[in-house]
Amino acid sequence: MRVYSVCLQSVLLGCGQARNFANIRVSLGISIMTLAEQISQIQQYDDWIILSGYMGSISHGTHNPDPGSIDDIDMMCVLIPPIEYYLGLKSFGSRGTKEIKEGRYDLVLYEFRKFVSLLVKGNPNVIGLLYLKPEYLHKVTDMGRILIENRDQFLTQALVHSMLGYANAQLRKLDSSLKLNPSYRGYMSEKRKKLVEKHGYDTKYAGHLIRLLRMCLEFIETKELNVYRINDGRELYEIKNGKWPFRKVESEANRLSELCVTKLNMISDLPESVDQDEVDSICVTILKKKFGY
Repeated sequence: MRVYSVCLQSVLLGCGQARNFANIRVSLGISIMTLAEQISQIQQYDDWIILSGYMGSISHGTHNPDPGSIDDIDMMCVLIPPIEYYLGLKSFGSRGTKEIKEGRYDLVLYEFRKFVSLLVKGNPNVIGLLYLKPEYLHKVTDMGRILIENRDQFLTQALVHSMLGYANAQLRKLDSSLKLNPSYRGYMSEKRKKLVEKHGYDTKYAGHLIRLLRMCLEFIETKELNVYRINDGRELYEIKNGKWPFRKVESEANRLSELCVTKLNMISDLPESVDQDEVDSICVTILKKKFGY
């Protein structure tokens, strides 16, 4: 089984880009050590991981590497546990998901079939892993490569509706974060609470909201999923850091949402949902490859 990781990025990117990858990680304040060396809690799962990458603000190009910033180092990993997890009664994490927080790192680990099930549902938080810039992929095995090569299988009308649903949920949370609703702040870190106190609302949620709606609109218009925000990354960074008043954020969110709804006819050529038989075939191929069948 081939494994592409930090030390073998030249396989994916070419030698020049591999050096650039290392430079990018240094500029973001990310260690060049392997993930298992950096995060003790993941050592036991290292050999199970078939695909992992940097998500969140790093993947969007809006990350602030200052240790005092509100930005974590977000990562997502897809793993295939040993065969007894599929033939016996063992289960991974909580319903196939495990979260690990250690230092600045915030990781979410998905058992392979759980990850694919979320893709099938059009979950916008997970599909981004398959559309990362190559330099933000941390580990790609042959099995992870199969997932990436088949990523367009999950571009459906259901994805658009899911993105709009998530955006509406973000807007409700944003409304709840206003100072007039202090009960909302219970889940926040101290850094996040200070952000709300300073600006009057959760500016990090605001950045997520506007980015998600813009990604949705772009996808409706172009059928392309642009995770890295090359055109509006700076503006999203400013929103996240409170440069926009709440009413401007709300106005832009409503404008984008209305545009998305009015242009839904443009996705009529997309399948309503994924081809279940095709996805099943991909899953079987990957699991056979993992277990040597």
